[in-house]
Amino acid sequence: MTVGEAASWFDRLPPATLDDLTGSWAGADVTCDHPMDGLLRASYWRGKRFDGPDAAFPLIHDLPFWGKRALNPRFMPIRLITALPARDRLLRWVMPCVAPVFFTTRPKARLRMIRFRGRLHAAMCYDDKPIHDVFARIDAASLLGWMDFKGAPAPYFFRLTRA
Repeated sequence: MTVGEAASWFDRLPPATLDDLTGSWAGADVTCDHPMDGLLRASYWRGKRFDGPDAAFPLIHDLPFWGKRALNPRFMPIRLITALPARDRLLRWVMPCVAPVFFTTRPKARLRMIRFRGRLHAAMCYDDKPIHDVFARIDAASLLGWMDFKGAPAPYFFRLTRA
C-alpha cells in the first residue's frame, strides 16, 4: 500500500487508549515504499513492551547469541542506517556484534494521550529522539502504529500484535 493509503486506514480506525497498550507486542512492517521498510526486520526487531505510562520499551530485539533484549535507541543513527547501501544484509551481520552497546534494562520511552490528526490517541514518546509512535486499534489484539519522526519525509507505519 502507499503511505497515503496507510494514513487513510489509520484515520478510519478507532484511536487506541493507554489501557489498550499494556503488555508485550510483536511487531511487523506495514510496507509502504518508505525508506525504513524492512529495516526493523533486518535488525532483528521483534516488537515493543509497555509496562506502564512511564515504562515503555520501544525496541525489543531477538538477537543471535543474545536472545530477546531491550535496546536503547538514544545513540542509534536511524537516518544514517536507513541510507546505507545493502543495509538489510549489512544489518543482519553487524547488529548481533554491536547490539550489546545498546542493551538496556530501563524504559526508554513513556506513554501519553496526545491529540493527533484531530483525535485523542495513545502514543509512545521516545525519551531521547524526536519520535512519537501513535496508535490506532485494528482489533482487540492488534494495533496500527504511525511513527511520527520529526524531519522524516513521510510517516512510517508498523503493526503490533499482542504477544
